[in-house]
Amino acid sequence: MRARVVPALILTLLAPLLALGVGVPRAEAQVVGGFDFDRAEVSVTGLQVPWAMAFLPDGSALVSERNTGRVMQVRPGQAPAQVATVSGVSASGESGLLGLAVSPSYAEDGWVYAYFTSTSGDNRLVRFRLNAPQTQTVIFSGVPSAAIHDGGRIAFGPDGMLYVATGDANNTANAQNLNSPAGKILRMTPTGGVPSGNPFANSRVWSYGHRNVQGLAWDSQGRMYATEFGQNTWDEVNQIVAGGNYGWPTCEGTCGNGSFRNPIVTWTTAEASPSGLAYANDTLFAAALRGQRLWAVPLTSGGGAGTPVAELQGEYGRLRAVAVGPDGWLWVGTSNRDGRGSPVAQDDRIVRVPPASGGTDTQAPSAPAGLAASGTTATATTLSWTAATDNVGVTGYDVLRAPGASGGTFAQAGTSATTSFTNTGLTAGTTYRYQVRARDAAGNLSPVSNTVTVTTTSSQGGTCTATPATASEWATGYVIQVTVTNTGTATLNGWTVTFTLPPGHTITGSWNVQVSSSGQTATARNAAYNGGPIAPGASTSFGFQASRPGADGRVPSGYTCTSP
Repeated sequence: MRARVVPALILTLLAPLLALGVGVPRAEAQVVGGFDFDRAEVSVTGLQVPWAMAFLPDGSALVSERNTGRVMQVRPGQAPAQVATVSGVSASGESGLLGLAVSPSYAEDGWVYAYFTSTSGDNRLVRFRLNAPQTQTVIFSGVPSAAIHDGGRIAFGPDGMLYVATGDANNTANAQNLNSPAGKILRMTPTGGVPSGNPFANSRVWSYGHRNVQGLAWDSQGRMYATEFGQNTWDEVNQIVAGGNYGWPTCEGTCGNGSFRNPIVTWTTAEASPSGLAYANDTLFAAALRGQRLWAVPLTSGGGAGTPVAELQGEYGRLRAVAVGPDGWLWVGTSNRDGRGSPVAQDDRIVRVPPASGGTDTQAPSAPAGLAASGTTATATTLSWTAATDNVGVTGYDVLRAPGASGGTFAQAGTSATTSFTNTGLTAGTTYRYQVRARDAAGNLSPVSNTVTVTTTSSQGGTCTATPATASEWATGYVIQVTVTNTGTATLNGWTVTFTLPPGHTITGSWNVQVSSSGQTATARNAAYNGGPIAPGASTSFGFQASRPGADGRVPSGYTCTSP
């Protein structure tokens, strides 16, 4: 593997040329881990201390901002958009809004998970939906917190369980105490419970003896790895096994105690201070804060490590987050506005690194052909097209959408690995235009396909009714339970209820439904599990809670139910 440091002798020989202003060609960068770091590009700017990235099915990323408590949605080349604010965040030192994760079954349940330091004095885990971000359910709490060593990385493993990395909260005794959730990697169900298969009875503890874990990743064989901050001497990458004791505070780095598991990689703290961790192509990628570089760690067949290689060294400052995006690119987030960096005007940024192509593939795929739409309803349409061709191979497709029958700008609505895509969440009675383009492993983009125009249905047909009942109310709010009944003669599959909120009223929570509002108009769409089939005469229900100005005794009205 080629060295990254230019020998002193070469620098000495080049000095006269440099003094005369003669340009010296930059050596071609080595492709490492399947990514071409020579073609890294800044894709997003203007973030404030981004900490974690988690991807939605449409290819966009959710990014947590540690100090603001905001959750931002980002797409390459577009300004970040705030989609949620986690309530009760206490940001001090290294604490604040930290990890994010998207449910593996997000298309069905819509859950987003966040780990943060709370104003109640602990670190805790909540989940919420982007269509009702103000409704945040605590699923695990009581993790000791401090201004340093809060851990914070959360991720769903290949087993569908949620893993949570915690720090020792500046109390070294926590790490070896199996009764404390601090200084651990925890494994829990998506609802926060203790799953079967954990190494300690009735405990979420998966591994212990950790100082401050901030990176989690799994390789192609399902082996788990974590990055960990050392104290003064050694930072670590560890292979994580159930019940493993990783030695803190007795050991930092490799030690000779058989009771503890040794790391597969160590660095000095000046070289690393590793946070985020990602895996691709038999390589781990560790984002380094103090080291201001991205470490590429090749893995051996047995799960050990080869010789790490430093990438992006000093180019973008402190690096906090790293993830492999659904576009196949490596996404890297900076942390230059965290009080320890030297920010530039664009900070904080997300840098994307394209897949490598051996340095020779510059040929773009052909344009997809025959784009057509089918099965259009009030809220969705299905697109299909003929596969594009490429000299190396097409790796996926970008689906682009613009509003209206003409004008407007095409923006990415999603990605697909196949030649079809269903775009959901559309507005009834609305016209959209679609195009598709192909991409290859080198990041080359094809010309766009033909344009297809789609108009969603203005009425969903079918027959159903929505009957509200006030379950409870108080001076400044109320709870409404709504019964949806199939009044037709055919089975009902899916429904949408619209109603009008009085001025000043705001929906603060809901269940069994996905609710959105625009002005005083609220729209409630069935959840995946209660949309049908509903037999003629049968019913289902949902509920919501709303706030209102004091002494205003009104409740919503004008309930209308439609169905496909």
